[in-house]
Amino acid sequence: MIDLDPLARDLLAYLRLRGLRVATAESCTGGLIAASLTEIAGSSDVVDRGFVTYSNEAKTDLLNVPAPLIAAHGAVSEEVARAMAEGAISRSKAELAIAVTGIAGPGGATPSKPVGLVHLAVAKRGGRTWAERHVFPGDRREVRIATVECAFAMLRQAAGDEVP
Repeated sequence: MIDLDPLARDLLAYLRLRGLRVATAESCTGGLIAASLTEIAGSSDVVDRGFVTYSNEAKTDLLNVPAPLIAAHGAVSEEVARAMAEGAISRSKAELAIAVTGIAGPGGATPSKPVGLVHLAVAKRGGRTWAERHVFPGDRREVRIATVECAFAMLRQAAGDEVP
């Protein structure tokens, strides 16, 4: 089992040095990104809030993701991940927001959307939003852990202005 504490501790320190706060918008991770960050004492100066939007309705109600966007592209899509990140920025006091939506498995896959498919997006307040698509190997737990690790890396990139 991977210990996320050192990664979370390092990310929090990096964000703290830059005076940045973060919001999370999570579907397939079910709050694991926010939980990993808030596991570290003193994280409240960096973590503004977290949204667990597992259902399509929650994405719409809490993050203002348009229902027609979900209908057109599916909940597991780059378009929805971007909208989730932008919704988290608009409904928080954070400078950065990370959003994740995917298929952790073991069910829920289709030929075009396999188990392990995750779309992640980072939104910067007053800046741009960028997204990544990954297909992580492994079982449900491994996919979720890999998603958290990737989310941490993307937040670090955004905090360092290393946006692709």
